[in-house]
Amino acid sequence: MKLLVIACDVVARPVYLCAARSPQVVDVMLLPRGLHEEPVKLRDRLQHAVDAAPPGYDAIALGYGLCGGATAGIVARDVPVVLPRAHDCITLFLGARERYEEQVRATPATYWYVADQVERNDGYSAGRAVGMSVGGDDDDDMEAVRAEYVERYGEDNAEYLMEVMGAWKAHYQRAAFVGMGVVDESASVAYAREQAERRGWAFESVEGSMVLLRKLIEGDWDEDVLTLRPGERLAMSYDADVVKAVPAV
Repeated sequence: MKLLVIACDVVARPVYLCAARSPQVVDVMLLPRGLHEEPVKLRDRLQHAVDAAPPGYDAIALGYGLCGGATAGIVARDVPVVLPRAHDCITLFLGARERYEEQVRATPATYWYVADQVERNDGYSAGRAVGMSVGGDDDDDMEAVRAEYVERYGEDNAEYLMEVMGAWKAHYQRAAFVGMGVVDESASVAYAREQAERRGWAFESVEGSMVLLRKLIEGDWDEDVLTLRPGERLAMSYDADVVKAVPAV
């Protein structure tokens, strides 16, 4: 089987590793995580990438979860589209919905870090996103955002927007780094720990798992993976399945 994987670059290293080990013929396309700041734009970019896939692929795999509803509405055209049953990328890093739910129950106010996100920091700020909990903003990022707001809205409005944006920090109590074991992550762990200390959060390292990504990229599409047949649309299921397939029309 020839498979096109379209994934967020926050899972770049695990995706490339799984692709290298997959028994399938796999091509990889990465999209920037900053698209999460605008869910509609992310959905449009994903749909365009699906529609623009060259002929010859047997299926298209999305390295995304529901992502705050951003992937809801994606339509499979000529070939099946598959994706994990996952709320967001944290489930992909933890490897199972059950582990995600355990973490949420134990410490819901967690700000998550992973190596790819730290390495590929492109100015994305979680404070500006909807439904994202992967960390990565720093003071330089926030100053750039403030300068942008001053230019667009004026000094007083910029100050107000920065106060509102900054409120998200008060909701977190723990920073967690998910180790995927793909590469030496010591520098990324140190960065996450420093960010936690600076904000007064507890810090914890959590062991990651590539089980879900392996299933997705190796073609092992069991109950943990949703398959959209041509002519079907991705929709929220509002239950433990997270997502479901419905007729596109």
